[in-house]
Amino acid sequence: MQHKGSCHCGVVRFTVEAPTDIIARRCNCSICNMTGFIHVIVEKPAFTLINGADNLNLYTFNSHTAQHYFCKTCGVKSFYIPRSHPDGYSINLNCLDKSTFSSITLEDFDGQNWEQNVKDIT
Repeated sequence: MQHKGSCHCGVVRFTVEAPTDIIARRCNCSICNMTGFIHVIVEKPAFTLINGADNLNLYTFNSHTAQHYFCKTCGVKSFYIPRSHPDGYSINLNCLDKSTFSSITLEDFDGQNWEQNVKDIT
C-alpha cells in the first residue's frame, strides 16, 4: 500500500510503500525524545521523495552515521537514514497520512541504551 507524507509546511512530500497494519516505535534517545519522532522503518526502494529535496538540511551527531534531514522552512524531520538501517529510511509516523492505515501498533524502544537494544529493531 502506498502512504503519503510530508513535513508541516508541505514543501517536503514523499510516499512510502508499507503494509496497512504497521508497528511503529517510540524511542527515548536524546534526539527522538526531543523531537517526538515515531519510527516506521522501510527499505530504501519503498521510499520516494516527491518534492523538496533542495529544501532539506542534513544534521548528524555522535557517530555521524545516521543522516537526519530537516525541512529548511518548517524545521520538521519527516524521515532520516538511521544508523540501525543504513540501507533504509525511518519515516516519522507523525508526518504520514494515517487514513491509509488499518492499524498502528506503538512499541517502545530503549534508544538511551541503543548499543544493547539495536538487535531488537527489525
